[in-house]
Amino acid sequence: MLRIENLNKSFGDKKVLQDLNLEFERWTITMITGESGVGKTTLIRCLCGLETYDSGKILLQDEDTDNNRSIGLVFQNLNLFPHFTVMKNIIYPLIKVKKLEKRLAISKAEDLIEMLSLNGLEDHYEYQLSGGQKQRVAIARALAMEPNYLCFDEPTSALDYKLRDNVGKILQKVASKGRGVIVITHDRDFAQKYGDRIYELKNIYN
Repeated sequence: MLRIENLNKSFGDKKVLQDLNLEFERWTITMITGESGVGKTTLIRCLCGLETYDSGKILLQDEDTDNNRSIGLVFQNLNLFPHFTVMKNIIYPLIKVKKLEKRLAISKAEDLIEMLSLNGLEDHYEYQLSGGQKQRVAIARALAMEPNYLCFDEPTSALDYKLRDNVGKILQKVASKGRGVIVITHDRDFAQKYGDRIYELKNIYN
């Protein structure tokens, strides 16, 4: 289990998160909703070690997660390497960060490409992919690092209903593999349809 205990975060004089307590489980999709400015993105950045917090704890199986690679993130803007092919986008962190042999990295990438229906796109570059395909490559790259929990920052932003449902089905597939899925979204209908658990952050000044 992943737990947040009494988390506080401020930017200067502005307090964004105040005494926040949340729990996340593996095999489960947890949706975090709320209006713009309530701290959803700040929370997910704190979870992934991209932002420091002022006080409180983020605990993974009762161990503090400071810079723990067991929590991955799929960014809203995806952050693919445009000069890399689909295959190289996936294997690059495996070789660079996890020091995996190229042969093993390719084998792992092939499994993820199959899982996310990216077959035939291995040699494509970012500019040759649709928005949905880019997103699936970003998910494959994050899953390649084998996180226990995978966070998504507004994965349905600017998508139509059909593509939104495609994303929901991918989230379900990721959770079915034993990972905890954490999604921040402004889309309450999407959260209700695909979330096993829903938290709504409130503006602490209201």
